[in-house]
Amino acid sequence: MSLNPSGLRRLSPALVAGVIIVVASTLTRLALAFRPEVSALPWLELARSFALGLVFDLAAAFYLVLPFALWLAFLPNRLARNGFFRSLKILAFLALCFTALFLSVAEWIFWDEFGARFNFIAVDYLLYSQEVIGNIWESYPTGKLLIGLALLAAVLTTLFARAIWRWSAIIMTWRTGSMAALGLVAVFIGLTAGLNHEMKLYSDKDAANELAGNGVYEFFAALRQNELSFDRYYANLPDAEALALVRADMGDKRWIAPLSQGMERYENGRGGERRLNVILISIESLGAEFMGAYGDPRGLTPNLDRLAKESLWFSRLYATGNRTVRGLEALSLALPPTPGQSIVRRPKNENLFSIGSVFADKGYGVSFAYGGYGYFDNMNAFFGSNGYRVTDRKDIPDSRIEFQNIWGVADEHLYDHVIETIDREQQAHPEQPVFTHVMTTSNHRPYTYPPGRIDIPSGSGREGAVKYTDFAVGQFLERARARPWFHDTVFVITADHGASARGTAQIPLDKYLIPAFIYSPGNIKPERVDRLMSQIDIAPTILGLLDFHYFSKFLGRDILHSPPESDRAFVANFQTLGYMKGNAIAVLQPKRQTDVYRIEKGAYQPMAGGGEQVLLEARAFYQVASHLFRDGLYSNEAQRTPEERAVLGGQPKIAPARAAAH
Repeated sequence: MSLNPSGLRRLSPALVAGVIIVVASTLTRLALAFRPEVSALPWLELARSFALGLVFDLAAAFYLVLPFALWLAFLPNRLARNGFFRSLKILAFLALCFTALFLSVAEWIFWDEFGARFNFIAVDYLLYSQEVIGNIWESYPTGKLLIGLALLAAVLTTLFARAIWRWSAIIMTWRTGSMAALGLVAVFIGLTAGLNHEMKLYSDKDAANELAGNGVYEFFAALRQNELSFDRYYANLPDAEALALVRADMGDKRWIAPLSQGMERYENGRGGERRLNVILISIESLGAEFMGAYGDPRGLTPNLDRLAKESLWFSRLYATGNRTVRGLEALSLALPPTPGQSIVRRPKNENLFSIGSVFADKGYGVSFAYGGYGYFDNMNAFFGSNGYRVTDRKDIPDSRIEFQNIWGVADEHLYDHVIETIDREQQAHPEQPVFTHVMTTSNHRPYTYPPGRIDIPSGSGREGAVKYTDFAVGQFLERARARPWFHDTVFVITADHGASARGTAQIPLDKYLIPAFIYSPGNIKPERVDRLMSQIDIAPTILGLLDFHYFSKFLGRDILHSPPESDRAFVANFQTLGYMKGNAIAVLQPKRQTDVYRIEKGAYQPMAGGGEQVLLEARAFYQVASHLFRDGLYSNEAQRTPEERAVLGGQPKIAPARAAAH
């Protein structure tokens, strides 16, 4: 059979569907351009974002319509002219129109939550569809939106239905269809090989780069790559040089192994160990911006504000990231964030050195408690494979649950379960102290909680969720106060990350500021500590307050026993890595891009010179963190001989639980 170019018109439905997808993507980009964080961009950057975005929109449209086009190309003429198959083509066109509209709304919602196009977070969330779909259903008028989108898709389909019916009858020879299919596949291969999602990274402003992207294209790019190799994508140093720099920054330590063996050292402690219980609470999305102690006038956190006066309060603590798994990683492993996926979600993350492993070595009962189902974000698997006894929603009796939403039980129910669990453990093993890490859920969209607790109606927004969170913390401490173990317990209250940590700057520093309180009347003296501090410093600081003698691999430091000139903080998102020191911040990005800025009132300002040392330290710390995990050097397996352990002091002296207050 010969070529029949006119037969290519049978592919017209796919072409029209592709045009509709591109138009919907462009209108989505236009709508996003009116958001406050985007509209502030210079016109030239907006224009470039739209130009680059059109390229990604065309590629995404091609990906979506390719199966439809191939079906049209290979469908035999006899079937193509059949009424049933003609109707199927119209239904396929309807599905593509609905998909285009649905993706536009989904991109808006995702941006509203994360300030970005679809990325590996969206890929992760597909694995937890029950929680994600439930969250969306409870947070938005989802049913009405879907009906509206379906009606609009039906209107678009109706406009083209007759033309699709007519195009379906066009004769296409086998040879023409085969050549068309080969051409389409060749274009697909060319797009896949020649287009890279990093091409959108033209600006130093995340909002401009994200605006230039396309959610569909970004999603498929994230499927291929949700971890970033530091050595491949970031400016780096020889491993030995990076390790030497980090060791020097950590100060005069009793290093166990040669330089090539990593960061293991011996922390001497400063007296007899204090075997106090420790309850570490990481509160969902509790940014400092909501607290009266930090200047907020709304009165949302009376209990936490009072706690600030009664605790060791670290007022300049920065979260390492903007997701729960990043906070859990920082609090448990005391490692700077590595680019891409959190270690909590990565393979080969079992039996790592952690604060839990230190407590376990000291004979503590170690546990992790979560108010939702811990398979989400791999929490149960991570903590379970690192020596924690894990409890989650399925361990809390239904009879004890007055309120829950898609993310989990109300915080007060989780806290009650924690108290009851500690009661049982203390009765069964009164000589064994406990370390419990608690992760809450209530301060999360859809912002719902039990009625009658506070004066803001459930589901009305973030303010109500923050105020309920504060109420639940206050109630927990009051109930714990009545327990016999209260006076031998240290309560550490912090956040997993701030709220809405995004913006036009690479890292919006004000959204990364979170509180940290260490509360233990009679054991810990109340004091405000205004030194710059990272979330990874919490674990070694807790252990320092207990005067523990232990072998450590932490890259965090005991803030109370470190010189002020060593103060620094790590702040990152999934690919931008920030390192704050003094009034400067070094920023590392893919393509080995590096920048140093001066920080003035939380804003980035160009830095003409003097930032070389900060940049060098940033590269070293992030590289070492990646290197330690990649090469298995952060394993909890000892890299020391029994002789070395004996030389370093063997088992340290244990002091009574009730010791003099710090």
